[in-house]
Amino acid sequence: MVLMGKGDAGVGRPNFQIVAAMPAPPASAGYNRSHSSPYFRAAFTELFSIYALKTTITPTGGLMNPGFETAYKGYLGNVTTVEQRNRVLRNTYWLLALSMVPTVLGAWLGVATGILNGLSPIVSMVMFLGVAFGFMYFIEKNKNSGLGVPLLLGFTFFMGLMLSRMLAVTLLKADGGALVMMAFSGTGALFLGMALLSTVIQRDLSSMGKFLFVGAVMLLVAGIANVFVQSTALFATLAALAVGIFSAFILYDLKRIRDGHETNYISATLGVYLSLFNVFQSLLALMGLGSRDE
Repeated sequence: MVLMGKGDAGVGRPNFQIVAAMPAPPASAGYNRSHSSPYFRAAFTELFSIYALKTTITPTGGLMNPGFETAYKGYLGNVTTVEQRNRVLRNTYWLLALSMVPTVLGAWLGVATGILNGLSPIVSMVMFLGVAFGFMYFIEKNKNSGLGVPLLLGFTFFMGLMLSRMLAVTLLKADGGALVMMAFSGTGALFLGMALLSTVIQRDLSSMGKFLFVGAVMLLVAGIANVFVQSTALFATLAALAVGIFSAFILYDLKRIRDGHETNYISATLGVYLSLFNVFQSLLALMGLGSRDE
């Protein structure tokens, strides 16, 4: 599973300094390290997926909201009006919903064809990190152009394809279909809860970003260690913590939009999508630990 990180209450650009291969962003007021979190969130996703597969069973074999057209054509700084903030939030929700379509298609294709079954864990991780980080880099680079949305949808298709390995293993269990639906329902309920909470909380949650960033890093480090330790108890603990941390990331991202700290709906969608992906994957892994094989 790959854990992806996300941004803070700054200008909405990822902190590429965390990834050696990425160029450092220009210095700017309000910029901070939490913007690098989408990369950590992505890295956690693949790492978690690899261990989840090992602890279960070896795998076998133009429909847009019109508001998108009025998206910001350049960086405008913090959103200053309620109307603009609501537009960014509305477009984020529309694009997030649309992103589920290629995710499902990618997952279906992966399960149906078993195209990724022959990959070793190392090859799988290298491929995932290379493709995912490449997508994220170009999404951020083109978020103010017409390429932003197609790149994001291509990325979500790839994420669905990578998720197919875990889904295939889960569906081999006697109650596999029920587990997938329960994880999906749980993810949806958590998202709705965080979205509602973001409308109720009045205080600025900007300071929360650095704590979530540290939590994502700690999860990633512990996940790497568990690849060698192979502890089921530690794996379950990490999965439970991941559900909490990435649910908090969803709240943090949505609140940033409402407070005007995130002005680009493509960047916002990317962050929320990665958190949802990790929540779903973590819930599915937790439920799978206690299920029975056919």
